[in-house]
Amino acid sequence: MIKQLKLKNYILIDELEANFHSGLNVITGETGAGKSILISAIDLAFSSRVSKDVIKTGADKAVIELLIDNSKHDLTKFFEENGIDNLGSEIVLTKEITQTGVRTRVNGTLINQEFLKQIKSLFLDIHSQHQTYVFMQPKYHINLLDSYAKDVYGKFLDEYKELYKKYIDTKNLLEQAKNSADTEENRIEFLKFQVNEIQEAAISAINEDEELNSELEVLSNAEKLKELTGQSYWAINGDDGSVLEALGKIKQNISKAVSMDSNLEDLEQRYIDAVENLKDLSSELRDYSQSMNNDEQRLNEVQERLFLLDKLKRKYGGSLEAVLKTYDELSQELKGIEYSTQNIDELEKAVENMYSQLSLLASNISENRKNYANVLSAYIQEKMENLELPKSKFKISVEPKELGADGADNVEFLISTNVSEDLKPLAKVASGGEISRVMLAIKSIFAQSDDIDTVIFDEIDTGISGKASQSVADEIKDLSQYHQIILITHQPIIASKADKHFYVRKSQQDETHVEVYVLTGENRVKALAELAGGDINEQSVDFARSLLSV
Repeated sequence: MIKQLKLKNYILIDELEANFHSGLNVITGETGAGKSILISAIDLAFSSRVSKDVIKTGADKAVIELLIDNSKHDLTKFFEENGIDNLGSEIVLTKEITQTGVRTRVNGTLINQEFLKQIKSLFLDIHSQHQTYVFMQPKYHINLLDSYAKDVYGKFLDEYKELYKKYIDTKNLLEQAKNSADTEENRIEFLKFQVNEIQEAAISAINEDEELNSELEVLSNAEKLKELTGQSYWAINGDDGSVLEALGKIKQNISKAVSMDSNLEDLEQRYIDAVENLKDLSSELRDYSQSMNNDEQRLNEVQERLFLLDKLKRKYGGSLEAVLKTYDELSQELKGIEYSTQNIDELEKAVENMYSQLSLLASNISENRKNYANVLSAYIQEKMENLELPKSKFKISVEPKELGADGADNVEFLISTNVSEDLKPLAKVASGGEISRVMLAIKSIFAQSDDIDTVIFDEIDTGISGKASQSVADEIKDLSQYHQIILITHQPIIASKADKHFYVRKSQQDETHVEVYVLTGENRVKALAELAGGDINEQSVDFARSLLSV
């Protein structure tokens, strides 16, 4: 549910903080006072598109922040997948609107439109005279019916949906197989040639060419390497005038010095170690020089191998890594074509078998849907009668269609609110007052199976009065036991049912300001009296007190 709304520089509001109740929250105020500003702010917080016109005149940006109490939905995995910090039972949704753009964050992390859309579907449902209500749309009707009867045929529907996905996947494979079967023979032969060409090259590693180029450099300079390392060896360890011969004389001098000063022993040892290292180096230079011979055969082998690898790189991607990747892709394509052409019959049998199973499941689901459609229709019609729509008729239509992701039924809510009219789609109900009560009737029935946290009604009392107002007030109060309700009303009977009563007032001095107050005690009595009679007098105050005492 929505715990708190904060606004800054939003339309006519400098700064506002509103804390909502978990039950019924009512917003009242004079016409034109700005009551819908709160509703629009909540709606815009969840909207993907926001106009910069909502920024208060003279300000650089507007900020909408919602603190949401989430005790119903486990969003741990969903948040992890989207890199959102999990704050436990609280979610902070912030929207910042500037002259150049809009940024939306959840728990401090920027989110995209799809993420926002999914969040809204869990937490918010808005019904207003100018906004499409989710229950009005036929595409949602089948989900509402299935949700209500999930304990009856839900497991069959889950089984159906899982099998239907496999059925579609298998159909796609069959389609691919049939298309592949029509592939020209030369394509298959060309693929085989390419795969074999790379396969026969037996590339050992993605850097084989680099290693061979290094080896080629050595083989091409074998004579020079032999000469250079051999000369270096003789310079260090030759017979006359070598480095080691000279170092031997230096050793004698250091030894004599040590005999005179024992503090030089460490230097003597370091000198001995250095000479030993030089001897080891000279041995390695000698061995390298002796091992270095012209190997024309290996030189030719390396050159031929590099020529082959360069040819493959030119044809298949510029590097050995690209060549091997191309090999995998070509092999998969060839395998797919060969597999497909061999398994068309098997796939056709699988599709036919799954279709038969789906048809049986769909038939069972359809029968259950029709039964529960009748039950629900009767419940909703009864609710509508209680809401002062005594001549209304309601029917949930379940008509056959081709097998689809949700079965073989088209489900649509049909209604007639007048004796002289036939049943017609719910979306075509004309009267605003009727729409409000119809929506309320439907919402009340689905309340216990509907997971949406907060339901907002913007002026649900439009077009109703008297006894209908009392019925609507009672129904909304009952509905608030299952959902958080936020509504704008002009009806004192409805407002009197509030768990929390907000009053919106507009003041106009040097600037226009909108302020929001929480009403309690006598202030609430006066607000209800004003709603009841327009003026606050003894009669309207008595009426207001009588509403609160019920």
